[in-house]
Parts: sequence; structure tokens; C-alpha cells
Amino acid sequence: MEDAGLDAFVQWFEQNNGYIDKSFMGFNVFPPSEGGRGAIALQNIPASHMSSKECMFEGHTLFTIPRSLLISTRTSSLPERFGQEEWKQRKLDQGWGGLILCMMWEESQGSSSKWGPYLGSLPTEFNTPMFWNDADLGHLKGTTVVEKLGREDAERDFTQILTPAVQSRPDIFPPSALPVHYSLQQYHIMGSRILSRSFNVEKWESDNDENEEANNSHSMDVDEPDTLATSAQDSEPTEEHVEEEEEEEVEEDSSDVSMVPVADLLNARYESENASTHFPHYTSAKLFYEEHELKMVATKPIACGEQIASFWNTYGDLPNAELLRRYGHVDLLPLPNGKEGNPGDVVELRADLVVALVAERKHISSAVTKERIEWWLEEGGDDVLELDSDLEIPPALISLVKLISLSSDDWPKLKSKGKPPKPKLDQEVVEVLQEVLARRLAQYATSVQDDEMVLSGELSLNERNATIVRLGEKRIVEGLLSKLQKMAGESTKRKRTDGTGPAPKPKTDNNARRSGHRRAHRSKSR
Repeated sequence: MEDAGLDAFVQWFEQNNGYIDKSFMGFNVFPPSEGGRGAIALQNIPASHMSSKECMFEGHTLFTIPRSLLISTRTSSLPERFGQEEWKQRKLDQGWGGLILCMMWEESQGSSSKWGPYLGSLPTEFNTPMFWNDADLGHLKGTTVVEKLGREDAERDFTQILTPAVQSRPDIFPPSALPVHYSLQQYHIMGSRILSRSFNVEKWESDNDENEEANNSHSMDVDEPDTLATSAQDSEPTEEHVEEEEEEEVEEDSSDVSMVPVADLLNARYESENASTHFPHYTSAKLFYEEHELKMVATKPIACGEQIASFWNTYGDLPNAELLRRYGHVDLLPLPNGKEGNPGDVVELRADLVVALVAERKHISSAVTKERIEWWLEEGGDDVLELDSDLEIPPALISLVKLISLSSDDWPKLKSKGKPPKPKLDQEVVEVLQEVLARRLAQYATSVQDDEMVLSGELSLNERNATIVRLGEKRIVEGLLSKLQKMAGESTKRKRTDGTGPAPKPKTDNNARRSGHRRAHRSKSR
């Protein structure tokens, strides 16, 4: 391990009661395309197994982290020093602003900070689009990566919330330190560290009235830090409880967001999680924690030399668009069609694109479409639909097309039932979806063939990653278009065979027919 900063960090970690099983796990610096710093197995690591006595999983513990080493607004002394009331008045208890400021302040303390060696080991440069120039961002046209960056919102929070708070307390934040430790650049760096490395760790609350299991250990869902989503339940709620649960839903505690030393060194790769912070449900998407420490445990055999990976802050495999946005790298794996890409890629399709097209075809007024889309959203429909690499048409997409297509007579009947239309894929829906996907494909600046040719040459890292993201998405759209075209052709053939189609047209002169085909082709090309 040739990394002085990482060596100092590991030494600090162990001196502060952290534990790493160095006989089984070591650290390495991988290429940026493979996630940078990461962990490797130094010898074969056995899989976890079920304990028959306690009905719990038992696996090899790779490392443990004392709760006292986590960085959050709970563990940093800054909120108390700033004043809890003023902290809330400045809205530093909302979102990531408070944690970013804590990390800025702790880093400004240098060696006097408890977390000095840890913060000194974290990256200061990122390959994520948040730090790209406009030319590189242009290569992401058609994807939703840029609009999800939230750069404008982040910079508004920096200007309107963090900067005034810092300037109001020169006793804590010396004016001379502002350009160095409290700049916009540092704000983005800290935010990127949180996005790519943080966990959502709940405060330990022991309840004597709970059963014995609750007093031994807890597990919790670990979701993307910037959404702070509540954990998914093991079973879906019944209809009569849905409304009640929605009313009881409360905003997540931003103080749960925590930086977790060592655990954040494990990289996320598609279907390669072999270390887990969870036992009970055979998945690595939950954090296994105890009152005083967190544990990282191997959940399947890891071969000597293999990179130890974990989806510790996601609910599953991420598409390349999200890998790039959060971590600055993409996955290229063999696909069933013989090409390379990320099997987890998805294409996001905005509902308003579907609504606008159906309204255009059916001559539906904006007032009507507004009423129906509001009802759709109120009933739990999504305003963004995902298209997967399995090339299946989402039932919700079919229902949305049918909803907007309803006649004025059928709309009140459906509305009274409180259920969206059944997702029956008929000829009309197929035609609509073909046009919808054609318009979605046109949002990209290049074709699949263009991207494949570009990737065969020399590219900068940013352009390569952007090209891989958009290529994976376009292959999905083209695959679905091809499927729909085949369905449309089969439907037309069936109609002609069973006599339900239009009457045969009289024969025409061959030259005239060929001329008509050419005109039609030119019209489509435009």
C-alpha cells in the first residue's frame, strides 16, 4: 500500500479503538475507472452462515467502527459551540448544510481535530460531473445526469445559508480562514464527499419495553444520502393503512447522515457486493449496528486478491448514470447481446413527454390533461418512468397513455373508481409509445453508431464516461423501439389474416408505388 495519507489514517483508526482484520483485508489504490482507493482480500474469506441456535447470520467480521469515530452533527462539537437554537434558526439542521459546515470546521482545525487524519485522507479532487466544465457536461445531453447534479440549489444554499452563518460568528470562523476553508469550492468538495461516502445511521435508542432482540442489535436501510428515504417494509401495507401512513410520514433527521471511516473505502460495483453491513435479509443494503459500534461482515466467499465491494449506501445495483453522478466512474461488463455495458442501466422517461404527445394526437386541451395528471399523481403515479434493459414496457406507462387518451365520457367513470386504466397494450398504445420513444431518442445529440465509433478512439476520461452512459441508455430505447415495431407489424399481419383489417387496395403501377415509398421515406427522414 503506497499511500502515506491512507497509512496515517489506518494508524489513527486503530489508535481510536477501530478494528481491521489485517490478516484478511488490505487496501489498494485502483485506477479512477475502478473507484480509486479500495479494499482487497489478502486471503480467501469464508462466507456467512446461519446460526441454528440464534437464527442469525454469522460471518467473518472485516472491521468494526466505534460510533464515536463517525462524523455527524451529533458527534461534532460545532453545533453545541455555535448554539443549538441559533443552529436551527440558521437552518443548519436541515439537509446537508450542517454536516458540510461541521466537516469544514473540523478540517480547519488541522491536527487538533479528532478527525484530522481521517479528513486528510479523503479525496479533494473528483471525476464527478459536479466538477466538469460546460464542454464535458455537453457530452451528457439527453441523459438526466446534469439536471440531478443540483449545482444551482447547492450554490444557493451556500450563499443564503452557510455563508451568512459563518460570517455571523467570527469567534468560531476567523475571517482570515474564510477563503481557504469556507469557500464555494470547499463546499462542493465536502458535499461530494458526503454524496459518495456517507451512511444514514440512526441514533441508538434502547427501549426496555422492546423484546430481547431489540436490545441486542438493530439493522436499518441505508439509502442514497441526499434523499434520506425511510426504510422499505418487509411487506406492503394494506390499502386501508396507506393514507394513515402517509399522514404519519415525517421528515428524516438530517443528523442521521454520517461519515463512517473505513467503511467508505469499499467501492460499489454491479452485482459484486461481497461485504455487508446487514444480516437478516440476505442483502448488503442495510446497516448492521450495535449500541457502541458498526460492523462490516463478509456475506459470501471472497477470493484472495479480489476487491471487496459493498452496496452500503444503495438499495441495489446502480445504473451508470448514477455511478457517474455519485462516484465518478462507470461499469463496463459483458452483456447478453455480446456487447459491454451496465446491466443495471435505465432510461428515465418524463411523464410530461407522454402527456404532450397524447394530447397532440387526440387534440386534448391543457386543462383536461392538467386535471388528469394531477389525479394520476394523487393516486400514486410517477412523473418519471424508468425503462430497463430487460426491454419490458412498464405497466404504469401503458396506464398513463390510456388515462390521457380517455374520452370525456369515460374519464368521470374511471375517476370514480379511483384506479388507473388497466395496462392493456393495444395497437393504439403501441403507436403512441413508438412515437414517444422516437422523441426520447431524439433528445440525445448522437446515435448509437456514433458513440460506438467514438469509443474506439482516444478520449478523455470525462468524455469516455459520458459516452458510455448515453450509449447504454440509447441501446435500451432502440431495443424497445425495435420490439414495438415488431409488435405493430405482427398486429397488422393478424388483422389482414383474420379479415379485420382494411380492405385490400387496388393494384397500382410499380413505378408509382416505388415513387410513393421514396416520398414517404424522405418525409420520415425530416
